[in-house]
Amino acid sequence: MTQIVAVIAIVVFTLVCVIVGVMSSKQANSVEGFFLAGRNMGPWLSAFSYGTSYFSAVIFIGYAGMFGWLVGMGSILIGIGNAVLGCLIAWVVLARPTRRMTHKLKARTMPEFFSARYLGGGMKIYAALIIFIFLVPYAAGVYKGLGTLFSAIFVGATPQLCMLIVAILTAIYLVLGGYVATAWNDLIQGIIMFAGITAMVIILLNRPEVGGLAEMVQRLKDIDPGLIGMTGGAMKKTLYINILLTSFGVWGMPQMVHKYYAIKGGSSIKTATVVSTVFAVFIGCGAYFVGSMGHLFIEAGPDGMPLVEGGYDNVVPTILIKALSGGAFSVIVLCVIMLLLLSASMSTLSSLVLSSSSAVTIDLIRTVRKDLSQKAQVFTLRGFCVAFIVLSYIFASLNISFIVNLMSFSWGVVAGSFIGPFLWGLYGKFITKAGAWAGLLAGPAVVGLLLSINIAQAGFAAAKGMAPIFGVTAMGVSVAIVPIVSLLTRKFSYPEAHLETVFSAAADEQR
Repeated sequence: MTQIVAVIAIVVFTLVCVIVGVMSSKQANSVEGFFLAGRNMGPWLSAFSYGTSYFSAVIFIGYAGMFGWLVGMGSILIGIGNAVLGCLIAWVVLARPTRRMTHKLKARTMPEFFSARYLGGGMKIYAALIIFIFLVPYAAGVYKGLGTLFSAIFVGATPQLCMLIVAILTAIYLVLGGYVATAWNDLIQGIIMFAGITAMVIILLNRPEVGGLAEMVQRLKDIDPGLIGMTGGAMKKTLYINILLTSFGVWGMPQMVHKYYAIKGGSSIKTATVVSTVFAVFIGCGAYFVGSMGHLFIEAGPDGMPLVEGGYDNVVPTILIKALSGGAFSVIVLCVIMLLLLSASMSTLSSLVLSSSSAVTIDLIRTVRKDLSQKAQVFTLRGFCVAFIVLSYIFASLNISFIVNLMSFSWGVVAGSFIGPFLWGLYGKFITKAGAWAGLLAGPAVVGLLLSINIAQAGFAAAKGMAPIFGVTAMGVSVAIVPIVSLLTRKFSYPEAHLETVFSAAADEQR
């Protein structure tokens, strides 16, 4: 029965995705339409697109399972940090100036923004290469976590089959309808994610293993008082590092900043700020809350690790399988949660694919072939969307055991490269081209240097676990080094006319 319901759910889900792609295809006949939806995206679509791009299946499986097991209820702080720092404050600080300035500079991508803001053609090529190279392993990590639950429902099916479904569905609606199709599917997928996480929390709280919220707290306290603390206890440093990485990192990630480019101005930004923050509170906090129940469903081994195959990555799937093992209602909920994971992966993957394909088509190929027609550019964009999905699928299929660490490395390099030049570029008139280049180079330089030092001292096994620290350090260096180098090279600043154009307040916010 479970498999029948799951097949029906996937078929309906597939039909909806394809129909949305077909209906959106007419709006994706130009580069502006395909990539930015004509810069006319409404607040709810923008907010859900931001939120679903933020939370992939990895948060429900990898991160929620690991931090829920190690930290307990304190892991919810990551979800709170993501909502407050990664959504609320990010939208308040970045959305309006990003939209205004990219309109003035006619910049459609982050590499184009750097080139136009700092008058550096080489920046566009460099930034495009960073995006394409380092978002491939990040996209591959998006697939992680799907296989376990999928294989439990479809006995005998391989994780690769589930990843293939995600890849094919994403490719179909993205190639057909571009960002418009992606945003509408993100809205649908976001509703599924909201329904799934709500059902998950309610059902698990009422399981006999948990016994309600008050009993859950007491049972976790009996196992280990540290599991009910909200400060992280012995894992405090690791917890806070991951809050910083996952919350401030989105400030410099091109697939997240892209949402600010495309949204309508004025009140749309205010609405999107509220909606995306509320969405993040439910999804982020809900996922880590579920992960914190791990000790109530799974025994710990002598080494403290969960006694399940796959370790931390299998904590949440094991909880779900145990809690939803019988009854028609439980089967339906399990299938909704399966769609939740599919939705979380597809929405994040589509955003990554759009950012990467645009980096090649708009920022690299157009630099060489300036005479490329709109039709040829859109065709090339679609082609590289498919190519990127294929590459990320192949990378994920290699079954690299430390793929979550690779995600942290990729996140650190990309965010560490872009966050400083982008943030200061929006607000700092005194920032020079040399300062911007210093920030752009910080990502790979800092991560590469710290990785090399730690491998030499402790070996790769220990070094890969330090990936979040490397990423946060790279981001901090990028933000700090941009103004420092700019002050030292101030005499090489830009003509006043260029700065007036960049920072003029004459943009039409309602356009």
